[in-house]
This record gives sequence, C-alpha cells and structure tokens, in this order.
Amino acid sequence: MAPKDQHVSLKEFREQLVEHDLIHDGDTIGTDDETLLRFLRARSFNLKQSLAMWKNCQDWRRTVEGRGIDELYHEIDPFDYPERDIVFESWPLYFHKLDKEGHPINFHHFGGIDLTKLEHKMSLERFWQTVLVNCEALPREVLPAAAQAAGKPILGTCVVVDLLGFSLGQFWQMKDFARSSFQVSQDYFPETVARLAIVNAPRGFPTIWNVMKPWIAKETAQKVTILGSDYQSKLLEIIDPEALPSILGGTCTCEGLGGCMRSSAGPWMYNRQRRRELWLGGARATPALLPGEHDQDELAKAVSVNGVVNGDVNRAVPSPVDEVEPTPSSGSRSGSSSDETSSDESSSSSPATPSSQTDSDKAADPAKLEAAVQQVYDAHPEARQVQQVADVHPDAAADVHVIAH
Repeated sequence: MAPKDQHVSLKEFREQLVEHDLIHDGDTIGTDDETLLRFLRARSFNLKQSLAMWKNCQDWRRTVEGRGIDELYHEIDPFDYPERDIVFESWPLYFHKLDKEGHPINFHHFGGIDLTKLEHKMSLERFWQTVLVNCEALPREVLPAAAQAAGKPILGTCVVVDLLGFSLGQFWQMKDFARSSFQVSQDYFPETVARLAIVNAPRGFPTIWNVMKPWIAKETAQKVTILGSDYQSKLLEIIDPEALPSILGGTCTCEGLGGCMRSSAGPWMYNRQRRRELWLGGARATPALLPGEHDQDELAKAVSVNGVVNGDVNRAVPSPVDEVEPTPSSGSRSGSSSDETSSDESSSSSPATPSSQTDSDKAADPAKLEAAVQQVYDAHPEARQVQQVADVHPDAAADVHVIAH
C-alpha cells in the first residue's frame, strides 16, 4: 500500500477507534501512529479486522491473568524479578543491544530449556507471567528507547534463536508454551518482529518446524532465516561484533554486569531503575525513556558496557531514513482472510497458563549458563556444521530463507 493510502487508512482507523470508544489518552497499549499501523499491517489494512483485533487486545490487556497487564507490569519488573536467575537456567531469553539497523536484539537459547527443573523451583503460572511482562516490555520500554538511540521510529525487534543442544524431547516439553507465546505475540503485540534468525538448527528441526508453522503468521514466517554452518559471518552482517555475545561469535561479554544474558544492556537501561521507581510512585506516567530525557553520549554508554555502542551511537543505525515495514502483498494471518472477524478474534479470552510435558530428559544444571553453552561449543565444534533444512526436507523450508554454504 502506498504511503498516501496508508495515511488515509490510519486516519480512518483512528476515527473509528474514537467513535467506538476504544482509544483514550494514556492507554498503555500505545496511541501513537506507529502502534496503530502495526495493527493495520497485521490485518493487511482491513479496517474491520484491525478494529476487532484492537478491541480484543484491549479486552485481553484488562483481564489477562485475572488482573490485567498493567497490574502485572507493576508487580513484575521484566528486567529484575526475584526468579530471573532460575528462569535463565531453564529457559534463557533476553534483550541485548541493537543490530546495525537499530532494532533491539532478543536472544533465545533453546538448548537450556528444562521445564521439569523449572517447575521444581517456581510455578509455571509465575513463569508464564514473566513471559507476559517480557512481551509487554518490548513496545512499552525497549522499542521507544531504541528509537531514541536511532533517531527514527524502530518498529520491531531482531530475534536470534540458538538451537545448539536443542532436542525433539525438549520441544515436546515446551511446545504448549511456545504455541501460547506465538499466539500472544501475534494477537496482542502484532508486527513487532523485524527479522528472526535461527542458528544451529538440529537434524530434527524439519519436524519441529512442520509442527510450529501453522502457529506462525505467514508474514512472520517470511521474516525467518535459517542460518547454516557459516552463521557467525551472516549474523555479523546484521549485528556488529560489539553487540553480539561472544558465545555466538561476537566480542561482547558484558564483563562486570553478570554476562550478556543478565545485563539487559541497551538504551532502555538508561536511568531505568530511577524511571521505574518514579513510575511506581505515581510521579511518571510511563517507565519508558521519553524524548529529550537523554544525552546521546550517556545513552550510548547505557547500550554498551565500557563505552559507546559500536564505536558511536550513529554507527548502530547507519540509515537516516525512517524504517518502513513491508505491507503484506496479499492475504492475512491464518484464519483471518475474510472480512468477517475470525473465530479466534470473536473472543477476548487469553491463553491459559500452558502446561509442560515431563517425560523429556533433564538438562544439565550449570552454575553459569553462559559458561555451559560455551563448553558445549568447545566440546562439539561439529555442532556448527548443521544439516540444512532445505536438504533435509524441502517442505520444512517453505516460507523461510535458508542460507547454505
């Protein structure tokens, strides 16, 4: 859709939201043009479907977990909650710095997943709540701060999924959580993935992908790239070495901050503790970094550990033009191709806390997860020479980009 047509659709969408009393100043869902455009893009600019999606999202935000996302976000700090180390031992996922285009990077290491061990230390309900506040952190704090660092709108995150050591048994154990996470992301945080890179795909990945593919929006699947044995060089094409954790071939260790996994290094951490305290005390309307609240040099230091990110702030986002996500050429998310609201969108109920399977092998319990991951790489260098998805099963690679060398 041409920018002029997008502007017309955006104007009409906002008018309809006002007319139906679905948008108000201060709504934490976001009331800016970029947020509204995400909902429009998710439904291929179909106003009726976008309106239904927005309404269902607002209903979910008020009722999720019996209290609403705003109350959850007050209760659980996504960057500093008591069980964070426990979660990282069993399901490590974290935001860490920016890619070369200014997208915040979201890393997932699936080889460490062990929900059986996790359930011995915290309830799965509590774990699911930490997943939800991490989802909320992206549009509420992470993307606004990334936009401040970039000096332009940043609409999505760069996701890197490391499958080193990940087995089919682990997948069956966590598949309900994975499916619910995809549903929450696509229904309530739409169009927030700019790109998704999967590294170290195991031989069983075609089976995993064939199970997962029906859960994933077509537009999201088209952003997936399966990186092969040369994944380090490919990652470094989109991520500077100073922003890539050393366990994935970069130079960053976040020394002195507990390692890359626990540091949460990025512009969103600039004066964050103070901002959150003021927000919790009612002195701020939002914990997010607002325009004009930062000094560029100081903001850069918040991105890196011992200096400015990637040499200087501007190098992290070399393109001065505003980021524009491609509009889907045809179709929409599975199950919502007609003008009528899909059955999924006719209800505002949120996914129940997913259950885990308990018949998989227990993962190791490392004292320090990053050290354990590095040990696996050192002991099994052949893990980097993964069989390509396209070579294993052509159908499994449909809708994704497979890079083989």
